[in-house]
Amino acid sequence: MKKMIILAMMMTIAISASAMRYSEARSEALFLSDKMAYELGLNSQQYAAVYEINLDYLMSIGDRRDAFGSWWKRRNADLRYVLSPWQYDRYIRLSYFYRPVAWHKGTWTFHIYNRYSHRDRYFFARPSVYVSYKGGNNRRPRDFYATWAQKHRHHDNGWHKGWDKKHGKDWDKRHGKDWDKRHGKDWDKKHGKDWDKKHGKDWDKRHGKDWDRRHDGRRPGSNRPR
Repeated sequence: MKKMIILAMMMTIAISASAMRYSEARSEALFLSDKMAYELGLNSQQYAAVYEINLDYLMSIGDRRDAFGSWWKRRNADLRYVLSPWQYDRYIRLSYFYRPVAWHKGTWTFHIYNRYSHRDRYFFARPSVYVSYKGGNNRRPRDFYATWAQKHRHHDNGWHKGWDKKHGKDWDKRHGKDWDKRHGKDWDKKHGKDWDKKHGKDWDKRHGKDWDRRHDGRRPGSNRPR
């Protein structure tokens, strides 16, 4: 009897610590990537690539050792290619982006919800690869996103350099260290709990599933660069 109980406990732990299902990982990757796009000022190509990288990471981790293990290091290496130097520097200074998950009481927890508590609120439409990408780029050669960066620098007029010149390394000086105080945890107070009432849960029904194709993936009022 004792052996059966121990075996059952081991099976429970194994199930809890297994890799995330695709549907769960996709949902969490979307929420995380949306907030990264907002705070880091990602363009549409970066947004799609960051979503891919986040999805790969979440689908690869299986237990607490993976959270900051080889898959986490691969995520950071891939993001270094995709983000500009300024964006990457800010990324590593924001713990809810840099260390997005933790193992707590037998399950995964996501630090991003400490900052954005409403899980159904997004700044942007879904990235262009949301439906088509199923994962696996982090199992390709390590220079996969280096090739991606070269391609998009060429076609987007060198966005790495352009972004840094436009926004500058003095972002913190211009916006102040109190950015979090002005925009942070009081977001819900400023925007109200009636956000859903104003915008409606039937957004897709009112605007159509082909909204992304008609509007290049940006929602009304979006300040995300193309």
